[in-house]
Amino acid sequence: MAEDNLDIKLIKHIQDGIPLTKTPYEDIANDLGMPEKEVIDRLKDLLENGKIRRLAASIAHRKIGINSNAMTVWKVPSERVDECGKIMAGFEEVTHCYERPTFPDWEYNVFTMIHGYTDEECEGVIERIKQKTGLSDYVMLYSEREFKKVGVRI
Repeated sequence: MAEDNLDIKLIKHIQDGIPLTKTPYEDIANDLGMPEKEVIDRLKDLLENGKIRRLAASIAHRKIGINSNAMTVWKVPSERVDECGKIMAGFEEVTHCYERPTFPDWEYNVFTMIHGYTDEECEGVIERIKQKTGLSDYVMLYSEREFKKVGVRI
């Protein structure tokens, strides 16, 4: 299925979330004046062709009590980045895991965002990551407050 204006309309329609109803795809279809099957087929096509990366639920973690967020930056030897990155990303408390470039005054190259109910919980995850990877050179940066949290817009 080729990308067209209906794909753009569909993406714009759902970019703030799908309806929280028993029939979300039917509701979207009714809003856009197309059959429900077409909505589902178009979403599948957009996913399969890499036009959208994923269709997933996002939880407002602060509203359910997950108030501690520790961006932890790690100094990982370049030959171990893939190995350690996979280990770190395997922790359910890690929601983001990225390799970043280093600079003469900043040698930390792997970033993990760890979420927990308390700072102590985040620190426990960091300790488990240290044990599994053998890494010990890191810095924790705790979030103080959230200014903005939205997905990409078109």
